[in-house]
This record gives sequence, structure tokens and C-alpha cells, in this order.
Amino acid sequence: MSTAPTSAPVPLNDPLLQDDPIRAYREMRREHGSVVPVLLDGGIPAWLVLGYRELHQITGDPELFSRDSELWNQWDAIPDDWPLLAMIGRRQPSIMHTVGESHRRRAAMLVDALESVNPFELRARTERFADELIDAISPRGAADIIAEYAMRLPVRVLAWVYGFSDEEGPGLVTALNDIADARDHDQSGQMLLLTSMARLVADRRAKPVDDVVSRMLADPAGYTDEEVMHDLTVMLGAGHLPTADWIGNSLRLMLTDSRFAASLFGGRNSVAEAMNEVLWEDTPNQNVAGRWASRDTQLGGRRIGAGDLLLLGLQGANSDPRIRTDGSALTGGNNAHFSFGHGEHRCPFPAQEIAEVIARTGIEVVLDRLPDIDLAVPAESLVRRPSPFMRGLSALPVTFTPTPATGTV
Repeated sequence: MSTAPTSAPVPLNDPLLQDDPIRAYREMRREHGSVVPVLLDGGIPAWLVLGYRELHQITGDPELFSRDSELWNQWDAIPDDWPLLAMIGRRQPSIMHTVGESHRRRAAMLVDALESVNPFELRARTERFADELIDAISPRGAADIIAEYAMRLPVRVLAWVYGFSDEEGPGLVTALNDIADARDHDQSGQMLLLTSMARLVADRRAKPVDDVVSRMLADPAGYTDEEVMHDLTVMLGAGHLPTADWIGNSLRLMLTDSRFAASLFGGRNSVAEAMNEVLWEDTPNQNVAGRWASRDTQLGGRRIGAGDLLLLGLQGANSDPRIRTDGSALTGGNNAHFSFGHGEHRCPFPAQEIAEVIARTGIEVVLDRLPDIDLAVPAESLVRRPSPFMRGLSALPVTFTPTPATGTV
């Protein structure tokens, strides 16, 4: 890995990145500049790009900064049980590992398929599932809104989007959350997820209908069942946890910041403003792996070697003082953040819209059904999941006036 004289690399598992990432990024930037040498698990070197302009440069030049992980110059040092292997991974038959024209064709196929989702049906189905979840907790007067709501809603809606039956939905919720939590039985969760996807794809291949999976299979490029299955699995994983954290982080902001008190009494503009502020200040996708330099180059005053891994510091770029000169919170319509990525590998626009409908509807159902919702613990006691890559709450304990279930079916 190429570098210039500098202070010691920063361990990416530094507790400060979990406890106070904005401070951590500020200290990294002051010590190292906009491109920071970091160490991943096992002392594996990488670069964390915190500069807004530098991140724009990386994501806008897929030839120089490739998505092809086979370029990595550290593979010889990576053990088979390396904990980040699933996140970075060797090339697989999914859109995550395609590059160039192949990626552009694959992305166009996904955009076409996702555009088949009717936004009115999506909102109605999200409301239905959200009401079912609130029905389960509303008579108690207390709940953990993360485990019992936010971590259950997005995957249930996305399962419907793909075409899974309502009976299959709860099992997929459990499987994907087990994988996200890396529980001891996450292997069984992965197996359930993959076998369910394979069965759905086989069913649609045999009997097409006008839905997401059938459109993917009917694309003129002629993608195989395995390729479609892997793309669906990637989209489900990429859509679930970030959307769940978007719900949780937005509700935390609204319950702890007086600027959003109106939302607790039905103000809808404040919901959108809180959600947008989270994408700037507390984004679920903090750091993303990654890009690999296809040749020796320069970035942010650093010498980057061919095959070096660059991590996309989305939250660091969002808070770059060179573009946030006054330091004010961005709650309005400014959506020039990096929370959905940038360039040809960014989250497809229809997928962003689906995530926004799920998150906003989920938040509004909470506020409608539990109008006096309040934190059950001091705000400073809330704990984040330990991860330098994703930012979400471990729990959000709340209280509210108990109410009967609505009887939604």
C-alpha cells in the first residue's frame, strides 16, 4: 500500500467512530487530511476518503477507481475467516461486482424492473404491515421501536415488492435480521434466504407475471436465474437495514430535538425534514467498501498504489467543512449528500424512492397510532450498534398511552 509520511493509521474499530463519528471524522481530517490511512480487522491497510470533492472524484471515475475487488493487493493477507470478507468479497454473479458496460446494462435492467412498483400500492402495503406491527405493541404502552418495528417493517415490504407471499414474509424478516446481527444461527438464515429466492425465481421463470422478478428475467440481456437471484438478494440486504436505521435514526431525532416537536402532533413537513437531516448528519451508511485503484495515482495529496482499497466515507464527506462552512443542520430540500452514493454504482433512483416511501410511511404510522410517544430512557443512554460501517440504534425504548389494536387484516 502506497502512502506518504504521516501519523500512524487509524484503526477503523476505534470506539470513537461508534460513539461520536462526527468528532472522529473531524480529528481524522485534522491529523491526516481528506484521505485517511486506516487499518481494518487484522491490521489490513486501506484508505478512508472523507473529502466531499475526493469522494466525488472517486465515484465519478469508475475506470481509475474500480468496483472490481479482484484488483485488491491484499488478498494474499486475507484469511478465509476474515470477518469483513462478506462485506468486501471476491467477485460474485451480482450487480455489486460488475464493472463497465456490463454494470451499466445490469443497472438499467434493475431500474426497469423496480419502476414496475406502483407507489400507491407500495404505500398502502407499507401502511398495512406497519399497522400490524403497531397492533402488536399498542396495548402494552411500551416497546423497543427498533427491534419490534423498524427492524421488521422494511424487509416485510420488500418481500411483498419481490412477490413473496404474506405467509413467507415473517420468515424472511427473521432470516435477514439474523444475518444482519451475525447471530450464531445466521447460516440457517442465509440458507433460508437463498432457497426462498431460488424458489421465487424458478416460479417466475416457469410462470411470468408483471412484477419485479419477471421483468428481470425477461430482460433482453438474458440474465441467468443465478444472476437474478443474487441481484435480488443484494437488493434485499441493501434495502432492509439502511431503511430500518433511517426509520430509527429519524424517530430518535424527532423524540430528542425540540425542532421536530410539531411532528409528534401531526406535522408532516417536519417528518421529511427530519429524514433529510438524518441523511446529512446521521446517515445509516457511514462507510462503504469500496473502490480499488486500477493503477498508481494521487488523491487528496496521497500517493495511492495500484490495488489499494479505498473506503467511501459517506458521513465524513457529508460533514466536510469545505462544503458545510457554517456548520448548520440541513433539514430542507438540499439532497446533495452522499448517503445513496454517487456515480454509476449509486443506489438506483427507483430503489431510493421505495426506501423513502417505506421509511416515511413507517414513521407517519408510528406518529398517527402512538401520538404521545416518548422516550422511556434518557437520550444520552441510547446505544448504537458497534459498527464503523452502519449507524443505527441497538434499541429505542419508548412509552405511550396503551390503545386497543385496530384489527387491521
